[in-house]
Amino acid sequence: MTYGEFVAAVTAELGFEPNDQQRQVIEALARFCSPARSRQLDIEQGSRDRVFLLNGYAGTGKTSLSGALVRALARAGIRSRLLAPTGRAAKVFSALAGKPAYTIHRTIYRHSLGGEMPGLQTNNTPDTVFIVDEASMIGDEDMGGGPFGTVNEQGGLLADLIQYVYGGEGCRMILLGDTAQLPPVGSDISPAMDPDTLRQMGLTVSRATLTTIARQGALSGILANATTLRRAMKSGDMPMPHFVTAGYKDVSYVTPEDMPEYIDTCYQRDGMDQTIIVTRSNRRAVDFNRGVRAQVLYYEEELTSGELLMVAKNNYRWSRGVRGLDFIANGDTLEVTRVYGTEDRYGVRFADVQLTLPSNRAIVFDAKVMVDTLTCDAPGMGPGMARNIYNGIVAEMGGDPDRVALACELRDNPYWNALVVKYAYAVTCHKAQGGQWQNVFVDLGYIPEDGEMAELYRWLYTAVTRARTRLYIIAPADE
Repeated sequence: MTYGEFVAAVTAELGFEPNDQQRQVIEALARFCSPARSRQLDIEQGSRDRVFLLNGYAGTGKTSLSGALVRALARAGIRSRLLAPTGRAAKVFSALAGKPAYTIHRTIYRHSLGGEMPGLQTNNTPDTVFIVDEASMIGDEDMGGGPFGTVNEQGGLLADLIQYVYGGEGCRMILLGDTAQLPPVGSDISPAMDPDTLRQMGLTVSRATLTTIARQGALSGILANATTLRRAMKSGDMPMPHFVTAGYKDVSYVTPEDMPEYIDTCYQRDGMDQTIIVTRSNRRAVDFNRGVRAQVLYYEEELTSGELLMVAKNNYRWSRGVRGLDFIANGDTLEVTRVYGTEDRYGVRFADVQLTLPSNRAIVFDAKVMVDTLTCDAPGMGPGMARNIYNGIVAEMGGDPDRVALACELRDNPYWNALVVKYAYAVTCHKAQGGQWQNVFVDLGYIPEDGEMAELYRWLYTAVTRARTRLYIIAPADE
Protein backbone atom coordinates (compact mmCIF):
# COMPACT_ATOMS: atom_id res chain seq x y z
CA MET A 1 0.00 0.00 0.00
CA THR A 2 1.48 3.35 -1.08
CA TYR A 3 1.57 6.46 1.07
CA GLY A 4 -1.37 7.98 -0.84
CA GLU A 5 -3.40 4.78 -0.56
CA PHE A 6 -2.73 4.68 3.17
CA VAL A 7 -3.96 8.28 3.60
CA ALA A 8 -7.12 7.35 1.69
CA ALA A 9 -7.61 4.25 3.84
CA VAL A 10 -7.40 6.21 7.12
CA THR A 11 -9.78 8.86 5.75
CA ALA A 12 -12.27 6.20 4.64
CA GLU A 13 -12.16 4.49 8.04
CA LEU A 14 -12.77 7.82 9.77
CA GLY A 15 -16.35 7.81 8.50
CA PHE A 16 -16.62 11.60 8.06
CA GLU A 17 -14.81 14.32 6.15
CA PRO A 18 -11.83 15.44 8.25
CA ASN A 19 -11.13 19.12 8.84
CA ASP A 20 -7.88 20.64 7.59
CA GLN A 21 -6.04 20.00 10.84
CA GLN A 22 -7.17 16.38 11.03
CA ARG A 23 -6.14 15.84 7.41
CA GLN A 24 -2.66 17.17 8.13
CA VAL A 25 -2.33 14.79 11.09
CA ILE A 26 -3.55 11.86 8.95
CA GLU A 27 -0.87 12.65 6.38
CA ALA A 28 1.80 12.89 9.09
CA LEU A 29 0.72 9.55 10.60
CA ALA A 30 0.69 7.97 7.15
CA ARG A 31 4.29 9.08 6.58
CA PHE A 32 5.18 7.60 9.97
CA CYS A 33 3.37 4.27 9.47
CA SER A 34 3.65 3.67 5.71
CA PRO A 35 6.03 0.72 5.10
CA ALA A 36 7.58 2.38 2.02
CA ARG A 37 8.13 5.67 3.84
CA SER A 38 9.42 3.81 6.91
CA ARG A 39 12.10 2.03 4.87
CA GLN A 40 13.11 5.36 3.32
CA LEU A 41 13.45 6.94 6.77
CA ASP A 42 15.50 3.96 7.98
CA ILE A 43 17.98 4.62 5.21
CA GLU A 44 18.02 8.40 5.74
CA GLN A 45 18.30 8.23 9.53
CA GLY A 46 20.34 5.07 9.93
CA SER A 47 17.47 2.97 11.37
CA ARG A 48 17.02 5.30 14.34
CA ASP A 49 14.14 4.46 16.68
CA ARG A 50 11.18 6.73 15.96
CA VAL A 51 8.18 7.81 18.02
CA PHE A 52 5.15 9.91 17.06
CA LEU A 53 3.50 12.16 19.67
CA LEU A 54 -0.14 12.99 19.01
CA ASN A 55 -1.39 15.54 21.52
CA GLY A 56 -5.13 15.97 21.13
CA TYR A 57 -7.36 18.15 23.26
CA ALA A 58 -10.88 17.06 24.21
CA GLY A 59 -13.28 17.00 21.28
CA THR A 60 -10.69 17.42 18.53
CA GLY A 61 -11.20 13.93 17.09
CA LYS A 62 -8.00 12.31 18.41
CA THR A 63 -9.84 9.18 19.51
CA SER A 64 -11.79 8.82 16.27
CA LEU A 65 -8.64 9.38 14.25
CA SER A 66 -6.63 6.82 16.21
CA GLY A 67 -9.40 4.24 15.76
CA ALA A 68 -9.40 4.89 12.01
CA LEU A 69 -5.61 4.51 11.97
CA VAL A 70 -5.82 1.11 13.68
CA ARG A 71 -8.33 -0.17 11.13
CA ALA A 72 -6.30 1.24 8.21
CA LEU A 73 -3.17 -0.50 9.52
CA ALA A 74 -5.07 -3.79 9.49
CA ARG A 75 -6.19 -3.16 5.90
CA ALA A 76 -2.58 -2.46 4.94
CA GLY A 77 -1.37 -5.67 6.59
CA ILE A 78 0.68 -3.78 9.18
CA ARG A 79 0.73 -5.27 12.66
CA SER A 80 -0.36 -3.04 15.56
CA ARG A 81 -0.61 -3.47 19.34
CA LEU A 82 -2.85 -1.24 21.44
CA LEU A 83 -1.75 -0.32 24.97
CA ALA A 84 -2.94 1.93 27.80
CA PRO A 85 -1.70 2.68 31.34
CA THR A 86 -4.80 1.29 33.15
CA GLY A 87 -7.35 -1.46 32.65
CA ARG A 88 -10.21 1.01 32.29
CA ALA A 89 -8.29 3.09 29.73
CA ALA A 90 -7.50 -0.08 27.78
CA LYS A 91 -11.18 -1.04 27.78
CA VAL A 92 -12.20 2.40 26.46
CA PHE A 93 -9.49 2.32 23.78
CA SER A 94 -10.46 -1.20 22.69
CA ALA A 95 -14.13 -0.27 22.28
CA LEU A 96 -13.32 2.80 20.18
CA ALA A 97 -10.68 1.12 18.00
CA GLY A 98 -12.53 -2.16 17.51
CA LYS A 99 -9.47 -4.18 18.53
CA PRO A 100 -8.27 -5.61 21.87
CA ALA A 101 -6.14 -3.24 23.94
CA TYR A 102 -3.99 -4.26 26.89
CA THR A 103 -2.41 -2.53 29.86
CA ILE A 104 1.24 -1.63 29.54
CA HIS A 105 2.13 -3.63 32.65
CA ARG A 106 0.43 -6.80 31.40
CA THR A 107 2.23 -6.52 28.08
CA ILE A 108 5.80 -5.63 28.89
CA TYR A 109 6.49 -7.38 32.21
CA ARG A 110 6.97 -11.05 33.03
CA HIS A 111 4.74 -12.25 35.84
CA SER A 112 5.84 -15.29 37.78
CA LEU A 113 3.59 -17.74 39.58
CA GLY A 114 4.91 -16.30 42.82
CA GLY A 115 3.58 -12.87 42.01
CA GLU A 116 6.90 -11.07 41.81
CA MET A 117 7.83 -9.17 38.67
CA PRO A 118 11.31 -10.39 37.62
CA GLY A 119 11.79 -8.25 34.52
CA LEU A 120 10.75 -7.23 31.04
CA GLN A 121 9.22 -9.52 28.49
CA THR A 122 10.98 -9.89 25.15
CA ASN A 123 9.22 -8.14 22.28
CA ASN A 124 8.76 -10.94 19.76
CA THR A 125 6.50 -9.00 17.35
CA PRO A 126 8.72 -7.38 14.68
CA ASP A 127 7.56 -4.61 12.35
CA THR A 128 4.74 -3.62 14.69
CA VAL A 129 3.26 -0.20 15.38
CA PHE A 130 2.57 0.13 19.12
CA ILE A 131 -0.19 2.67 19.79
CA VAL A 132 -0.39 3.84 23.42
CA ASP A 133 -3.46 5.78 24.52
CA GLU A 134 -3.63 8.09 27.58
CA ALA A 135 0.16 8.41 27.42
CA SER A 136 0.07 11.58 29.54
CA MET A 137 -0.49 9.26 32.54
CA ILE A 138 2.78 7.38 32.04
CA GLY A 139 5.44 8.28 34.60
CA ASP A 140 9.15 7.63 34.60
CA GLU A 141 9.90 7.55 38.32
CA ASP A 142 11.86 4.63 39.72
CA MET A 143 9.21 2.75 41.69
CA GLY A 144 11.57 1.26 44.23
CA GLY A 145 10.14 -1.37 46.51
CA GLY A 146 11.02 -2.62 49.94
CA PRO A 147 9.76 -5.07 52.54
CA PHE A 148 6.36 -3.35 52.57
CA GLY A 149 5.86 -2.66 48.86
CA THR A 150 6.08 -4.27 45.45
CA VAL A 151 8.44 -3.18 42.68
CA ASN A 152 6.13 -2.50 39.74
CA GLU A 153 8.64 -0.99 37.30
CA GLN A 154 12.34 -1.52 36.77
CA GLY A 155 13.83 1.92 36.15
CA GLY A 156 10.54 3.67 35.47
CA LEU A 157 7.54 2.67 33.38
CA LEU A 158 8.32 4.95 30.42
CA ALA A 159 11.93 3.73 30.19
CA ASP A 160 10.77 0.12 30.38
CA LEU A 161 8.11 0.67 27.72
CA ILE A 162 10.69 2.18 25.35
CA GLN A 163 13.14 -0.66 26.00
CA TYR A 164 10.44 -3.24 25.33
CA VAL A 165 9.01 -1.69 22.15
CA TYR A 166 12.31 -0.92 20.45
CA GLY A 167 13.73 -4.27 21.43
CA GLY A 168 11.61 -5.62 18.57
CA GLU A 169 13.01 -5.39 15.04
CA GLY A 170 11.43 -2.59 13.02
CA CYS A 171 8.97 -1.53 15.73
CA ARG A 172 7.64 2.01 16.11
CA MET A 173 5.43 3.69 18.70
CA ILE A 174 2.65 6.29 18.63
CA LEU A 175 1.88 8.02 21.94
CA LEU A 176 -1.61 9.52 22.23
CA GLY A 177 -2.33 11.97 25.03
CA ASP A 178 -3.65 15.29 26.24
CA THR A 179 -1.08 17.48 27.96
CA ALA A 180 -3.83 19.64 29.48
CA GLN A 181 -4.69 16.72 31.78
CA LEU A 182 -3.06 16.00 35.12
CA PRO A 183 0.52 14.70 34.90
CA PRO A 184 1.52 11.47 36.71
CA VAL A 185 1.49 11.67 40.50
CA GLY A 186 4.61 13.44 41.76
CA SER A 187 5.49 14.98 38.39
CA ASP A 188 5.09 18.49 36.99
CA ILE A 189 5.00 17.30 33.38
CA SER A 190 3.88 14.25 31.44
CA PRO A 191 7.27 12.79 30.45
CA ALA A 192 5.82 10.46 27.79
CA MET A 193 4.38 13.52 25.98
CA ASP A 194 7.53 15.63 26.34
CA PRO A 195 9.72 15.65 23.19
CA ASP A 196 12.90 16.61 25.08
CA THR A 197 12.49 13.71 27.51
CA LEU A 198 12.01 11.24 24.66
CA ARG A 199 14.99 12.61 22.72
CA GLN A 200 17.14 12.17 25.83
CA MET A 201 16.08 8.52 25.74
CA GLY A 202 17.48 8.15 22.25
CA LEU A 203 14.30 8.50 20.17
CA THR A 204 13.68 10.50 17.01
CA VAL A 205 10.47 12.42 17.69
CA SER A 206 7.68 13.43 15.29
CA ARG A 207 4.69 15.23 16.74
CA ALA A 208 1.37 16.87 16.01
CA THR A 209 -1.27 18.64 18.09
CA LEU A 210 -5.02 18.69 17.48
CA THR A 211 -6.64 21.87 18.80
CA THR A 212 -9.68 22.45 16.55
CA ILE A 213 -12.96 21.13 17.97
CA ALA A 214 -14.46 18.59 15.57
CA ARG A 215 -17.81 19.41 14.02
CA GLN A 216 -19.46 16.50 15.89
CA GLY A 217 -18.72 18.12 19.27
CA ALA A 218 -19.82 21.65 18.49
CA LEU A 219 -23.07 21.39 20.49
CA SER A 220 -21.59 19.66 23.53
CA GLY A 221 -21.61 21.62 26.78
CA ILE A 222 -19.04 19.20 28.18
CA LEU A 223 -16.59 20.04 25.41
CA ALA A 224 -17.44 23.76 25.52
CA ASN A 225 -16.55 23.96 29.21
CA ALA A 226 -13.45 21.79 28.78
CA THR A 227 -12.27 24.06 25.97
CA THR A 228 -12.81 27.16 28.13
CA LEU A 229 -10.69 25.63 30.88
CA ARG A 230 -7.92 24.69 28.45
CA ARG A 231 -7.83 28.13 26.83
CA ALA A 232 -7.65 29.77 30.24
CA MET A 233 -4.67 27.58 31.13
CA LYS A 234 -2.94 28.57 27.90
CA SER A 235 -3.60 32.31 28.37
CA GLY A 236 -2.73 32.32 32.06
CA ASP A 237 -5.94 34.18 32.96
CA MET A 238 -7.53 31.80 35.47
CA PRO A 239 -10.15 33.28 37.82
CA MET A 240 -12.25 31.08 40.11
CA PRO A 241 -13.86 28.67 37.65
CA HIS A 242 -17.48 28.98 36.58
CA PHE A 243 -19.30 26.50 34.34
CA VAL A 244 -21.68 27.51 31.57
CA THR A 245 -24.88 25.45 31.67
CA ALA A 246 -27.36 27.71 29.82
CA GLY A 247 -28.19 26.33 26.40
CA TYR A 248 -26.67 22.92 27.10
CA LYS A 249 -28.57 19.75 28.01
CA ASP A 250 -25.50 17.77 29.06
CA VAL A 251 -24.14 20.06 31.82
CA SER A 252 -25.93 21.08 35.00
CA TYR A 253 -25.28 22.16 38.58
CA VAL A 254 -26.52 19.98 41.42
CA THR A 255 -26.53 20.67 45.15
CA PRO A 256 -25.27 18.08 47.64
CA GLU A 257 -28.82 17.78 48.98
CA ASP A 258 -30.15 16.74 45.56
CA MET A 259 -27.32 14.35 44.76
CA PRO A 260 -28.94 11.11 46.01
CA GLU A 261 -31.87 11.56 43.64
CA TYR A 262 -29.63 12.40 40.67
CA ILE A 263 -27.27 9.50 41.33
CA ASP A 264 -30.14 7.06 41.74
CA THR A 265 -31.56 8.21 38.39
CA CYS A 266 -28.17 7.65 36.74
CA TYR A 267 -27.83 4.19 38.29
CA GLN A 268 -31.30 3.19 37.11
CA ARG A 269 -30.79 4.57 33.61
CA ASP A 270 -27.19 3.63 32.80
CA GLY A 271 -25.94 1.29 35.55
CA MET A 272 -23.72 1.75 38.58
CA ASP A 273 -20.53 1.17 36.62
CA GLN A 274 -21.38 4.06 34.26
CA THR A 275 -21.62 6.69 37.01
CA ILE A 276 -18.77 8.18 39.04
CA ILE A 277 -18.14 11.02 41.49
CA VAL A 278 -14.75 12.72 41.01
CA THR A 279 -13.39 14.63 43.98
CA ARG A 280 -10.16 16.27 45.08
CA SER A 281 -9.06 14.23 48.09
CA ASN A 282 -9.18 10.71 49.46
CA ARG A 283 -11.01 12.06 52.52
CA ARG A 284 -13.77 13.53 50.34
CA ALA A 285 -13.95 10.27 48.35
CA VAL A 286 -14.49 8.33 51.59
CA ASP A 287 -17.31 10.69 52.63
CA PHE A 288 -19.03 10.50 49.22
CA ASN A 289 -18.74 6.70 49.18
CA ARG A 290 -20.38 6.52 52.60
CA GLY A 291 -23.18 8.81 51.41
CA VAL A 292 -23.87 6.80 48.25
CA ARG A 293 -23.97 3.51 50.15
CA ALA A 294 -26.28 4.88 52.85
CA GLN A 295 -28.58 7.22 50.91
CA VAL A 296 -28.73 5.67 47.43
CA LEU A 297 -27.94 1.97 47.76
CA TYR A 298 -29.19 1.60 51.36
CA TYR A 299 -26.37 -0.78 52.24
CA GLU A 300 -26.07 -1.47 55.96
CA GLU A 301 -23.26 -4.05 55.95
CA GLU A 302 -19.71 -2.83 55.43
CA LEU A 303 -19.32 -5.18 52.46
CA THR A 304 -22.17 -6.81 50.58
CA SER A 305 -23.07 -8.62 47.37
CA GLY A 306 -23.37 -6.20 44.45
CA GLU A 307 -20.68 -3.89 45.89
CA LEU A 308 -18.38 -2.14 43.42
CA LEU A 309 -14.74 -1.96 44.51
CA MET A 310 -11.72 -0.25 42.97
CA VAL A 311 -8.32 -1.91 43.30
CA ALA A 312 -5.67 0.37 44.85
CA LYS A 313 -2.57 -1.77 44.31
CA ASN A 314 -1.45 -4.29 41.69
CA ASN A 315 -2.00 -7.87 42.85
CA TYR A 316 -0.70 -11.15 41.39
CA ARG A 317 -1.78 -13.67 44.03
CA TRP A 318 -5.51 -14.08 43.36
CA SER A 319 -5.34 -14.30 39.58
CA ARG A 320 -3.32 -17.51 39.61
CA GLY A 321 -5.16 -20.16 37.67
CA VAL A 322 -7.95 -17.78 36.63
CA ARG A 323 -8.41 -18.01 32.88
CA GLY A 324 -8.25 -14.61 31.19
CA LEU A 325 -6.86 -12.83 34.27
CA ASP A 326 -3.07 -12.67 34.49
CA PHE A 327 -3.06 -10.12 37.31
CA ILE A 328 -5.36 -7.62 39.02
CA ALA A 329 -4.33 -4.08 38.17
CA ASN A 330 -4.37 -0.92 40.22
CA GLY A 331 -7.50 0.95 39.07
CA ASP A 332 -9.48 -2.15 38.04
CA THR A 333 -13.16 -2.15 39.06
CA LEU A 334 -14.45 -5.37 40.64
CA GLU A 335 -17.93 -6.42 41.74
CA VAL A 336 -18.56 -8.49 44.87
CA THR A 337 -20.84 -11.41 44.05
CA ARG A 338 -20.61 -13.15 47.42
CA VAL A 339 -19.22 -12.47 50.90
CA TYR A 340 -18.11 -15.67 52.65
CA GLY A 341 -17.06 -14.10 55.94
CA THR A 342 -14.83 -11.61 57.74
CA GLU A 343 -12.03 -11.90 60.32
CA ASP A 344 -9.57 -9.83 62.34
CA ARG A 345 -5.90 -10.75 62.11
CA TYR A 346 -2.66 -8.86 62.78
CA GLY A 347 -4.75 -5.88 63.86
CA VAL A 348 -6.36 -5.66 60.41
CA ARG A 349 -9.82 -6.73 59.20
CA PHE A 350 -10.15 -9.00 56.18
CA ALA A 351 -13.03 -10.50 54.20
CA ASP A 352 -13.19 -13.58 51.99
CA VAL A 353 -15.24 -12.77 48.91
CA GLN A 354 -16.15 -13.91 45.42
CA LEU A 355 -15.47 -11.30 42.74
CA THR A 356 -16.17 -10.68 39.07
CA LEU A 357 -15.25 -8.01 36.52
CA PRO A 358 -18.18 -5.81 35.42
CA SER A 359 -16.49 -5.68 32.00
CA ASN A 360 -16.27 -9.49 31.76
CA ARG A 361 -18.61 -11.42 34.01
CA ALA A 362 -17.28 -14.73 32.70
CA ILE A 363 -14.28 -14.13 34.98
CA VAL A 364 -15.17 -15.14 38.56
CA PHE A 365 -12.64 -15.77 41.32
CA ASP A 366 -12.26 -15.89 45.09
CA ALA A 367 -9.98 -13.52 47.00
CA LYS A 368 -9.20 -12.08 50.40
CA VAL A 369 -9.67 -8.31 50.61
CA MET A 370 -8.71 -5.73 53.23
CA VAL A 371 -11.84 -4.30 54.81
CA ASP A 372 -10.02 -1.52 56.68
CA THR A 373 -8.82 0.11 53.46
CA LEU A 374 -12.40 0.72 52.33
CA THR A 375 -12.80 3.72 54.61
CA CYS A 376 -9.13 4.69 54.99
CA ASP A 377 -8.13 8.25 54.03
CA ALA A 378 -4.87 7.05 52.46
CA PRO A 379 -4.66 6.23 48.72
CA GLY A 380 -4.09 2.59 49.66
CA MET A 381 -3.29 1.02 53.01
CA GLY A 382 -3.25 3.17 56.12
CA PRO A 383 -0.08 3.98 58.10
CA GLY A 384 1.45 0.91 59.74
CA MET A 385 -1.05 -1.54 58.24
CA ALA A 386 1.46 -3.42 56.08
CA ARG A 387 4.04 -3.40 58.88
CA ASN A 388 1.55 -4.93 61.32
CA ILE A 389 0.80 -7.78 58.91
CA TYR A 390 4.50 -8.32 58.21
CA ASN A 391 5.44 -8.37 61.89
CA GLY A 392 2.59 -10.77 62.64
CA ILE A 393 3.73 -13.22 59.96
CA VAL A 394 7.35 -13.02 61.18
CA ALA A 395 6.21 -13.68 64.76
CA GLU A 396 4.25 -16.75 63.64
CA MET A 397 7.41 -18.06 61.98
CA GLY A 398 9.33 -17.89 65.25
CA GLY A 399 10.49 -14.29 65.18
CA ASP A 400 13.68 -14.76 63.14
CA PRO A 401 12.86 -16.77 60.02
CA ASP A 402 15.31 -17.69 57.29
CA ARG A 403 15.22 -15.09 54.50
CA VAL A 404 14.38 -17.64 51.82
CA ALA A 405 11.63 -19.18 53.95
CA LEU A 406 10.22 -15.73 54.71
CA ALA A 407 10.22 -14.80 51.01
CA CYS A 408 8.34 -18.01 50.16
CA GLU A 409 5.83 -17.37 52.93
CA LEU A 410 5.19 -13.78 51.85
CA ARG A 411 4.78 -14.90 48.25
CA ASP A 412 1.90 -17.21 49.13
CA ASN A 413 0.47 -15.75 52.33
CA PRO A 414 -3.18 -14.74 51.70
CA TYR A 415 -3.10 -11.95 54.31
CA TRP A 416 0.10 -10.34 53.01
CA ASN A 417 -1.35 -10.56 49.49
CA ALA A 418 -4.90 -9.47 50.35
CA LEU A 419 -6.43 -7.14 47.77
CA VAL A 420 -6.15 -3.46 48.69
CA VAL A 421 -9.53 -2.04 47.67
CA LYS A 422 -11.71 1.07 47.95
CA TYR A 423 -15.38 1.63 47.29
CA ALA A 424 -15.74 2.57 43.61
CA TYR A 425 -18.61 5.10 43.70
CA ALA A 426 -16.40 8.15 44.30
CA VAL A 427 -12.72 8.48 43.42
CA THR A 428 -9.96 11.05 43.18
CA CYS A 429 -9.22 12.50 39.76
CA HIS A 430 -5.98 10.55 39.39
CA LYS A 431 -7.93 7.32 39.93
CA ALA A 432 -10.52 8.39 37.35
CA GLN A 433 -7.93 9.42 34.77
CA GLY A 434 -7.93 7.20 31.71
CA GLY A 435 -11.57 6.21 32.15
CA GLN A 436 -14.85 7.49 30.77
CA TRP A 437 -18.32 7.23 32.23
CA GLN A 438 -21.76 8.13 30.90
CA ASN A 439 -22.38 10.26 34.02
CA VAL A 440 -19.71 12.18 35.92
CA PHE A 441 -20.30 14.26 39.06
CA VAL A 442 -17.45 16.74 39.69
CA ASP A 443 -17.03 17.98 43.27
CA LEU A 444 -16.41 21.73 43.57
CA GLY A 445 -16.84 21.81 47.33
CA TYR A 446 -14.10 23.14 49.61
CA ILE A 447 -12.00 24.70 46.87
CA PRO A 448 -9.87 27.45 48.44
CA GLU A 449 -10.05 30.80 46.64
CA ASP A 450 -6.35 31.40 47.30
CA GLY A 451 -5.31 28.02 45.90
CA GLU A 452 -3.06 27.33 42.92
CA MET A 453 -5.29 28.08 39.93
CA ALA A 454 -3.14 26.33 37.31
CA GLU A 455 -3.32 23.05 39.23
CA LEU A 456 -7.06 23.49 39.86
CA TYR A 457 -7.81 24.16 36.20
CA ARG A 458 -5.80 21.13 35.12
CA TRP A 459 -7.65 19.02 37.68
CA LEU A 460 -11.03 20.33 36.50
CA TYR A 461 -10.18 19.78 32.84
CA THR A 462 -9.22 16.18 33.57
CA ALA A 463 -12.36 15.56 35.63
CA VAL A 464 -14.72 17.19 33.11
CA THR A 465 -13.33 15.18 30.20
CA ARG A 466 -14.16 11.90 31.99
CA ALA A 467 -17.84 12.54 31.13
CA ARG A 468 -19.18 10.92 27.98
CA THR A 469 -22.86 11.95 28.10
CA ARG A 470 -23.74 14.02 31.19
CA LEU A 471 -21.71 16.25 33.48
CA TYR A 472 -23.01 17.30 36.91
CA ILE A 473 -21.18 20.02 38.85
CA ILE A 474 -21.58 19.58 42.62
CA ALA A 475 -21.69 22.94 44.39
CA PRO A 476 -23.56 24.37 47.37
CA ALA A 477 -26.80 26.17 46.44
CA ASP A 478 -25.39 29.61 47.29
CA GLU A 479 -22.56 29.12 44.75
